[in-house]
Amino acid sequence: MKSLICNTPGELEYQEISMPALPEGYSLLKIKRIGICGTDLHAYEGTQPFFTYPRILGHEIAAEIVATQADNDFSVGELVTISPYFYCGTCITCRNGLNNCCASIQVCGVHVDGGMREYLAVPTFSLIHGEGLSEDELALVEPLAIGAHGIRRAAVKPNEYVLVIGAGPIGLGTMEFARIAGAHVIALDINEQRLQFCKDKLKVEFTVNALLPDVEAQIRSITNGDMPTVVIDCTGNLKAINHAFRYMSHGARFVLIGLQRNEISLSHPEFHKREATLMSSRNATSEDFIHVIDSMKKGLVIPTNYITHRVSFDEVKDNFASWLDPANGVIKAMVNM
Repeated sequence: MKSLICNTPGELEYQEISMPALPEGYSLLKIKRIGICGTDLHAYEGTQPFFTYPRILGHEIAAEIVATQADNDFSVGELVTISPYFYCGTCITCRNGLNNCCASIQVCGVHVDGGMREYLAVPTFSLIHGEGLSEDELALVEPLAIGAHGIRRAAVKPNEYVLVIGAGPIGLGTMEFARIAGAHVIALDINEQRLQFCKDKLKVEFTVNALLPDVEAQIRSITNGDMPTVVIDCTGNLKAINHAFRYMSHGARFVLIGLQRNEISLSHPEFHKREATLMSSRNATSEDFIHVIDSMKKGLVIPTNYITHRVSFDEVKDNFASWLDPANGVIKAMVNM
């Protein structure tokens, strides 16, 4: 079967590989859609910290079940998505129900080969019922679940001011679920086109361009002088993260969804006097996937808003590098398999 492998940063190659084995507890999927994630783009750039090469990319998946064991509630022919965080089930985090950050996690398309191929075998526990959603919608569940998980980590309450830094796909999903939680959402980004998308498509109340000299003053004005009680970074950009500590109200929570290789820095006295909380948000749980699917079915999230580019599997290699260029306006590239 045909696959697309990232051999080294900047090098993609189509290869014929064998059909996957189907060990006990696994199901075989025929891939229908693959969404291109920031993780995939960072792997191509060579900036993804958990990545090794060569690797088959792809974990935002819509697929049809081709084979599965009889002792589960999934059926051959059913359209599904997956939770691509393959966990051990025995470590302390798994025992505590936190399999999204399993101590020996194997993320599909990052630690183990992903879905950029015709067929993929996955642990049956990773399957998520499609609930009647389309292939495009199912391929968008996982990235939206990342944002939903970050909002749940922050325990966002109605009428709180939530500042989301970064209007990429993960940031946009985070804004959506902050809005669904009843918050007043502020989008902060350097790309005016993305900020306009936030207003037009997601109905975000407030947008601020991070390149302007009065960012802090604008945020203070929006929040009636209080500053946001929740700040969420979805950029992974070191400068953005370090600056963001200034935007926190007293008692605020700062959630890091974006991932940075290097050390972050803060003024301890400024952080301490606020009795602030700093936390990371990694991946998502089944609860988040269920929340996303339910929100889609209720029309609270319009997933097709995100798809700006579409290619066939045969066109991925030639188009991949272009998706890194902000000038091309990519929010979500979708691959038809």
